Amino acid sequence: MGHHTFDASRADKLEQPAERYRFLSAEELLWALDLSPTDTVVDLGSGTGFYTDDVAPHAGDVYAVDVQSAMHDYYREKGVPENVELVTTEVSDLPLESETVDAAFSTMTYHEFASDDAVAEIHRVLDDGGRFVVVDWAATGTGDDGPPVDERYTADEAVEALRDGGFTVEHRAVRPETFLLVATVA
Repeated sequence: MGHHTFDASRADKLEQPAERYRFLSAEELLWALDLSPTDTVVDLGSGTGFYTDDVAPHAGDVYAVDVQSAMHDYYREKGVPENVELVTTEVSDLPLESETVDAAFSTMTYHEFASDDAVAEIHRVLDDGGRFVVVDWAATGTGDDGPPVDERYTADEAVEALRDGGFTVEHRAVRPETFLLVATVA
């Protein structure tokens, strides 16, 4: 699918903790990532760095990947942690060496980049045993929050795409509006 990206002119909306944590808490994300202090992590579709900021204190190097340079501009104005590097690129073309990443995550952005090429690229950069955490808007949701329902995937569709891309899905949780997947590279 790979639909439109979030409108960068509305970036302030991405910085509302009460709204964002309603769908994914920092604690749940950190649990799913299961990081060590030296881990290299990639935030795919990092936007304003809202969740990147939650992860950075618990990791070594962090790459905040977003296709929109305007999102990185917003993050720079807000203040980027020292261990975070901003990378402007498509998820299907990550400028990272193969097998150098311990964990990658996507919070409410999988529907924007989901493709065989993107999944293959994430798999390529993750080391053996690396984790890929996906939290996204579910196609089974109401559409009251997030993108239109027809731009979303079901958890089953995302699981199938990850399995087809060489991942083992270790955890799957489906909620009314979102789903959470934890997958690993075999």
